[in-house]
Amino acid sequence: MSRQFKYIAFNKPFGVLSQFTSEGGHPALDSFDLPKEVYAAGRLDRDSEGLLLLTNDGPFIKKLLDPKFAHERSYWVQVEGTPSDDQIKQLRAGPAFKGYKPKACIAQIITPQPDVPPRDPPIRVRKSVSDTWLELVLTEGKNRQVRRMTAAVGCPTLRLIRKSIGNLKLGNLPEGQWREVSKGDILPR
Repeated sequence: MSRQFKYIAFNKPFGVLSQFTSEGGHPALDSFDLPKEVYAAGRLDRDSEGLLLLTNDGPFIKKLLDPKFAHERSYWVQVEGTPSDDQIKQLRAGPAFKGYKPKACIAQIITPQPDVPPRDPPIRVRKSVSDTWLELVLTEGKNRQVRRMTAAVGCPTLRLIRKSIGNLKLGNLPEGQWREVSKGDILPR
């Protein structure tokens, strides 16, 4: 009997761990009535939101996470301040952090700025410092890479939402909800 593979797009809320076991009082994926036998294909840290892919297809996860396949992941990043042209160029070039030099990426200010529902709890706001939404498109995924890149250019991340993995887009999937997708929706064959 062949195994039925499942592929789940989940809109992970802020503060939720990308695992099925709660730790340190933080909620985990077991709170969202997800299908049995799936697990996260990659991670989003507790402080990040957005698209998390879950599946029971181990070989597919290996391909998805293997850097040699270099599939795109896009993020909307709310940063403190308004990045200069030079800071955007530094992001595109991949600013070094913790001894690591990331690959070049796409980085741009989102124009017009998106209307994103407020986060609970809200981000910290400083009346004297503006904030700006950027889009970053990476082909690698080091631990906390987006946050470390924006910090390295002097624009700390206030909020981070993953919008896509490969061809799969978060779209209008409500926070804390999931939908089943096909393998072909995620990566080109």
